[in-house]
Amino acid sequence: MDPPTMWRATTVQACGLWPFAAGSGAPMSGVPLGQHLYTGATVCGDPLSWFTRAHYISNPSLFMLGMPGLGKSTLINRMLIGLSATGVVPMVLGDLKPDYADTVRALGGQVLPIGRGVGGINVLDPGAMGAAARRIGGEAGRVLSAETHGRVLNMVAALVTIVRDRAVDDHEQSVLSAALHHLRERTPPGRQPLLPDLVRVLTEGPDRVRAVTLDRGDDTRYRDAVDPLHRSLLGVLDGPLGDTFASETSTRIDLDAPAVCVDISRIGESDTQLTAAAMLAAWSDGLGTVAASHALADAGLRPRRWFFTVLDELWRPLRAASGIVDRIDALTRLNRSLGLGDAKITHTLKDAEALGTDADRVKARGFVERAGMVVCAGLPRQEMEDLGQVVGLSRREMDLVASWSSPPGWAAHGDREDPPGRGRFLIKVGGRPGIPIQVAITDTERRLHDTNKRWAENERPIEKASERIIRHVRQREPGGTGIL
Repeated sequence: MDPPTMWRATTVQACGLWPFAAGSGAPMSGVPLGQHLYTGATVCGDPLSWFTRAHYISNPSLFMLGMPGLGKSTLINRMLIGLSATGVVPMVLGDLKPDYADTVRALGGQVLPIGRGVGGINVLDPGAMGAAARRIGGEAGRVLSAETHGRVLNMVAALVTIVRDRAVDDHEQSVLSAALHHLRERTPPGRQPLLPDLVRVLTEGPDRVRAVTLDRGDDTRYRDAVDPLHRSLLGVLDGPLGDTFASETSTRIDLDAPAVCVDISRIGESDTQLTAAAMLAAWSDGLGTVAASHALADAGLRPRRWFFTVLDELWRPLRAASGIVDRIDALTRLNRSLGLGDAKITHTLKDAEALGTDADRVKARGFVERAGMVVCAGLPRQEMEDLGQVVGLSRREMDLVASWSSPPGWAAHGDREDPPGRGRFLIKVGGRPGIPIQVAITDTERRLHDTNKRWAENERPIEKASERIIRHVRQREPGGTGIL
């Protein structure tokens, strides 16, 4: 719905309406988020609407910071639902808890589980991009096919990097590229090559692969050139990643799905290698699907669709592998041309300081600087001082957000008391004054987005056992009342 027209007048000009109407500077374009903390006016907003319709921001991205338990993912979940209603496709490419799987199911979308014994991704499968290239054909199809080859090459190199804990050498990338070209040419139509097939190509050593190793007909020189790469690929297959990436893709992303969630919550938190690999594979497959959708739209073969990606708990994938930092960094710079908006959620700016290299730390700090919208939940005083140097917060705004980080009071009789900052957020756009809002969720949202499910599950057996005891005693007591 288009936002209503807003008029501003003095009390003399609008005396017939005074005091029953009051002007407000709250934006009315986008997903309804909540009420203005001071005026009570409805505040609407999301990265895509503020970029495409309202033109408030020059980059369709959002960065959110806040202490745990204050409702950060709940607010993003509301944006996800609202944008889906406008035809935007939400994509959660690596749901770590999961926080969004139930919402995506309720929207009629796809939930793709990834993990040992649950589901896998064939990183050599071109997926939606390969299908789109064949459908488009001609020069445009050839260009898209070449981009598909580069995406597959980068994904295989990323898996090797994760296993080795160091980057792939330049000549090894040439060997991988030649092997993938050879494999693609000899694989029959209707079948996708697998990582074991790639290892078999290195073992056989066809002429196309040997040519880039400069073996000059000497088998010993060829083995010296490819053996390190060969060992690393065997390490991928026989190591912690093999069960997930050595077989066919369990379920492909559907181009027509109204929402997509790649659920990697079944991967243990201590399994950093598999987490990193799953995140990279999910982002590669997801962004490949976005590119395929836009390529088909450019060719007039399907309607144009916009996408909204969500990366929650940003600190965890950032620490898993440096390749993820580069991929997210590229996304924040190119999301306008990719036709998608994004939301990144983490706890504090200090999450970037824990990265392994100075280059990664600088890239991660740039996420906040380039974000079109910065949303703050409750944060400690020192964190607000640091954030103020990046975003430009006033002293009053710092005091307000810092007050939301206070713990709840000592509730009487064991009742749960919400922290004072739960559901309160400050929206900052450039140098404009921040917009403080209060979010009140509906029962449906509360049911779909319960981040404390594990605690609720622990309570139910106790409650059921109590009910059984009471029922048993009442059956034994004369009159059926029963006393415990």
